[in-house]
Amino acid sequence: MKRGIKIVLSVALLSSLSFAGEQFAMSAADRAMYAEMSENNPADIMVANGEELLGKYVGGDAGLAKFLKVSEDDLPAYIAGFPRYLPDFKQVVGLDQALQGAMSANGHKPFKLKSSNMFDMDAYAKSIADDEKINIDVNANPQMKQAYALGEKTYLTARGGRGLSCNSCHSKDIVGSVLRTQKLPDLTSAGVAVAATWPAYRMTKSSLRTLQRRFQGCMKNALLKVIPLGSPEMVALEVYLTQKAKGREISVPGLKR
Repeated sequence: MKRGIKIVLSVALLSSLSFAGEQFAMSAADRAMYAEMSENNPADIMVANGEELLGKYVGGDAGLAKFLKVSEDDLPAYIAGFPRYLPDFKQVVGLDQALQGAMSANGHKPFKLKSSNMFDMDAYAKSIADDEKINIDVNANPQMKQAYALGEKTYLTARGGRGLSCNSCHSKDIVGSVLRTQKLPDLTSAGVAVAATWPAYRMTKSSLRTLQRRFQGCMKNALLKVIPLGSPEMVALEVYLTQKAKGREISVPGLKR
């Protein structure tokens, strides 16, 4: 949202907010569970399944590198630059869409972006870049520049009957408040680096989710029309927030409440 425009939250949303000092973002039981899961992330099993799926449908790391036209040694750093513009697609795509293309090129019907198999395979593919720093380049070409601009617009534009945007709940003015027992982070802060830890295991959903799928959950909770996975707007939103996390080390799978 542009400077000078006051953020107005609905009464319903405001009533569910409280300041950080007034309540914990997690209950004691949740914190204990989180500590335990940090040592044994349930998503590790799903990532292992993703590795098997990549081997079966894409040809493993080597097959993915070949499809992306990079060496296997350069694959981790290349993955750390997604979302990116791929000439074969003639558009900016997320890593999951690149995996769909690789499956198709190997003669297989691609998994749907919202399928658990795709979540697993995407998580494994992203984990190839673990410990690499996010190196997305939004100035690499006109398509990336346009995607970043669209992502920023999507993030800041108020929608729906409540007139909410992503920024309504994640601006610097709101950070420190608690919504649905969780502290609201400033997603544009390099210190948050949300793009570095997704796909992640969500404790409240007992499942592995991608960043775009998490965006959809936020939109649904805010009663906004949900933007489709893989759409230009959704990929652009990921581009925008990945740029904000540039330079942070990737650590997948993450663990989220």
